[in-house]
Amino acid sequence: MENIIHSVTLNKDKCKGCTNCIKTCPTQAIRVRNKKAKIIKELCIDCGECIRVCPYHAKKAITDSFDILDNFRYKIALPAPAFYGQFDKATSINSILHALVKAGFDDVFEVAYAAQIVTRKTRELIESGKLNEPIINSACPAVVKLITTKYPNLIDNIIPLISPMNLASKMARIIAKEKSGFKSDEIGVFFITPCAAKATCTKIPHGLAQSCIDGVFSFKDMYLKVLPYLKDNSEDNNLSYADFKGVCWANSGGEVASLDIDNYISVDGIHNVIQVFDEIENDKLGDVKYIEALACVGGCVGGPLAVENNFVAQTRIKRMAKTAEGRTPDFVPEVDVMWEVPVAMRKQRNLDDDMLVAMQKLSKIDEIYDTLPQLDCGSCGAPNCRALAEDIVKGYARESDCIVKFKERIAQMANEMLEVQSEDF
Repeated sequence: MENIIHSVTLNKDKCKGCTNCIKTCPTQAIRVRNKKAKIIKELCIDCGECIRVCPYHAKKAITDSFDILDNFRYKIALPAPAFYGQFDKATSINSILHALVKAGFDDVFEVAYAAQIVTRKTRELIESGKLNEPIINSACPAVVKLITTKYPNLIDNIIPLISPMNLASKMARIIAKEKSGFKSDEIGVFFITPCAAKATCTKIPHGLAQSCIDGVFSFKDMYLKVLPYLKDNSEDNNLSYADFKGVCWANSGGEVASLDIDNYISVDGIHNVIQVFDEIENDKLGDVKYIEALACVGGCVGGPLAVENNFVAQTRIKRMAKTAEGRTPDFVPEVDVMWEVPVAMRKQRNLDDDMLVAMQKLSKIDEIYDTLPQLDCGSCGAPNCRALAEDIVKGYARESDCIVKFKERIAQMANEMLEVQSEDF
């Protein structure tokens, strides 16, 4: 059975059943029943869209407590490049990295530097001509989950490279062992994440047999921890090694800009990604060679766990990237960037294990759907009328949950009562 772990969770006590979340969920993974939302784990891709739109803050992303740092003798922070764009008072990337060390870490390793290595390997694979086109990037875990959930025919188009986050974790641990002399289990590697999808990916990484990351902290939590230390910029030694292109991975278009290729698409925002994937499946994008698909608008700077406005952060990232020094660490280990294990289609919820019964239920869904108004208003607690019909057949909902059908029934009962009343007279 599929090991289902999610960072996105629901606090039912805060949920008011407003249905905002079901309208924005890209995989129809949410229902509202009895005035409370319910997340269908098999369909959730941890994109965080529900976190953005919930007015009651009933959806949240689970990350680790800072107490986890106490479990390790040597602690390494892995800041996503988008983290640099969160601080308006930071004078440089180097000042942010030093602030992380002062906040409780023994060392830092830039995910942006790992992105440079992923870029080099991506170029090699593209030039080999052995990849299925259009090639789809593998850095955004929400997009990878979207493909394995809704577009299994595109799984073979995903470039089989581990994400910069996971590559950075492998490299950081090897360097730390050499530098500190500590054993691997004494070294803690912690990713600072802009989104729920990457928080989940630190636990169940795509392309890897097991995670190399020991904990994950959100931008919001780490921002508050780091901010007081940004006032002291007296450190001279350089901790930043990522170059301009590596840092710019934080923004939409940053990856493809570093590949120097033609015939590409850079698409951000999960609903825009879905539109592009639909067009691929309908053979409308045959001349596209490479697709950089990112779930958040603006790229990782637009993650639901970010602090700063994504448009402001994008500009700030570009400004900081211009001053990024292109030096390389003294010791860069050779680490395999290819997937260790392939990704596979996620297990779908079948109508029934018996094929004949499943066909009968499918026919019943079609029959019920034809009787529904097909307005897809969401008032019933399902994202659309088709989903409501399926829920009815599965026993999760009733036809009267449809507000239009309910009104029709009320009107019918009122007419029947009037007829009975007139007969009495």
